[in-house]
Amino acid sequence: MYFVLLILSFFVTSWSAGFISEKTWTYKCVNDRCVRQHYLNEHHHEKRTPFLTCSMTCGASNIWPEPTGKVTLGSKSLTFSTANVKVSVETPFDKVESLFREALTVFMDDLRLIESLEKEDKGVHDAEVNDVAATSVPAGKHPDDVHCRPEHPCDLDHVEINVKIVKFPDISLHSDTDESYKVTVKTDNRRTSVKINSGGFFGARNALATLQQMIWYDDEEKLLRILSRAYVEDTPKFGYRGLMLDTSRHYFSVEAIKRTLSGMALSKLNRFHWHMTDSQSFPFVSRHYPQLAAHGAYSNHEVYTTDDVREIVEFARVRGIQVIPEIDAPAHAGNGWDWGPKHGLGELSLCINQQPWSFYCGEPPCGQLNPKNNNTYLILQKLYGELLELTGPTDFFHLGGDEVNLECWAQFFNDTDLRGLWCEFMLQAFQRLRQANGGLAPKMAVVWSSGLTSTPCLSKNSFAVQVWGGSTWQENFELIENGFNLIISHVDAWYLDCGFGSWRSTGEGACSPYRTWQNIYKHRPWNRMRLTPVQIKQILGGEVCLWTEQVDESTLDSRVWPRAAALAERLWSDPDDEHDFDTVHKDVFSRFSVFRNRLVQLGIKAEAIFPKYCAQNQDECV
Repeated sequence: MYFVLLILSFFVTSWSAGFISEKTWTYKCVNDRCVRQHYLNEHHHEKRTPFLTCSMTCGASNIWPEPTGKVTLGSKSLTFSTANVKVSVETPFDKVESLFREALTVFMDDLRLIESLEKEDKGVHDAEVNDVAATSVPAGKHPDDVHCRPEHPCDLDHVEINVKIVKFPDISLHSDTDESYKVTVKTDNRRTSVKINSGGFFGARNALATLQQMIWYDDEEKLLRILSRAYVEDTPKFGYRGLMLDTSRHYFSVEAIKRTLSGMALSKLNRFHWHMTDSQSFPFVSRHYPQLAAHGAYSNHEVYTTDDVREIVEFARVRGIQVIPEIDAPAHAGNGWDWGPKHGLGELSLCINQQPWSFYCGEPPCGQLNPKNNNTYLILQKLYGELLELTGPTDFFHLGGDEVNLECWAQFFNDTDLRGLWCEFMLQAFQRLRQANGGLAPKMAVVWSSGLTSTPCLSKNSFAVQVWGGSTWQENFELIENGFNLIISHVDAWYLDCGFGSWRSTGEGACSPYRTWQNIYKHRPWNRMRLTPVQIKQILGGEVCLWTEQVDESTLDSRVWPRAAALAERLWSDPDDEHDFDTVHKDVFSRFSVFRNRLVQLGIKAEAIFPKYCAQNQDECV
């Protein structure tokens, strides 16, 4: 019976909290690479060196995304406890200080979580072996979690983090926000001093993400470690670094969305594009028009209230992320829009659930807003107002605009210029957005690219285009030549839902092949397009997209992570690797593997990138 319980406890321990102590192996730094060696206590007088302790002090930096400026990291690390951390913040801006202190709370909570991982695992193990209920201990609250101990003394008595933010009072992200920062780590006489210098909140928040990656848990010392000295100077290449999640085809809980935002924060992705509604469902509970969710949600539990949205927006803001909601229109609007006639508002949407669906939309069910019904625009204006109120000031607002099916409208407006009708709709939606925002439009209204985007009616000064088609499609060049700013989301590189087979028996139901993290990382469209320096400025950045026909909450983490982090480095650092266009350098594999494990330690069930043997034997597999 004891043997069975031991086996059971092994599997429980292996899966809990994403942490396994590897007492069998020790690592030595040889030629800037960590070499695995078998470790037996009776044969060794030296302490075992865990993999992370070796990898963080041996060879190149393990910071992800790779910093763009000067980086100097020491080869020595020191143990400490979160109980020894003290923080001071210097800024003349009260709102910046308040928000940054919230970010510091998140940072410290993450450190306490990592600090407690092995103890949580041990607690599960002991409970299973002794067949007693495990006691839940909040992360960082157990005395052993927060104090140095005689059997495991700390190298440091003090870790002091001093933050200086002096230039910008902004607490909302903008297209021209300065996200740069400097981090300096020095150690003297059992005291480590960390200095963070940034012009504004967002740079300082990014500095915390970098500092968090200079800290790790040492399972031999059973303490946190920090590099004894470091200097990092960093600023992103692109200001728009996004991730899109579709919450219409499947509903995702607030907690699942928060988990996604946590991964974004560590990756320094800064825009969460929330494709909230589509023809399948309308989960947003509007204060003005609750009928939309009442008629369009999958159930009364699978909805987002205004409190839910506000909670997600605030969670994101503390992590340096702007939430960009999208009510897709005029296409992709079916369920939720069918109640108009009963309330005296006429047909708000046309072709709802029309068959055969393949004639009237890209996938079932069909539905396309009625461009000739003024009540449709009134509802959109109220929705825009609610979302702007919840998200706060924003420089980007997504209007949708993609995949309009002219055959649907042709049934009702066969004497009309249908391309012109699309123009009228988008311009009317833009005016309603302006009215909803107190007469001031956001800096850029974003629309999806389509066969209609080239219609000369949208102003390049007011509209940005999110290009989702293939990277070699002519629209990329035409939009650039026409002066539009672009957000790149090429389907052949940055669509996370591709490669899982067709989800229906007829028609085109899926894109292939699977977009590996290497595919995502190597995609540099601005380079392949041979853009001039002026044209490159029209590339605002990019976004990975997860459409959720074949994804629900149970598979969300593994579809997004760690692949979204590959985009994060491409857009933050844009490493120049033209000499090796088809493969990823072995150093990138090593850093990416370490970063993936950091995500797992934070509770994100990120997909493995190769066998664990490859992680333990650096460079052997690549």
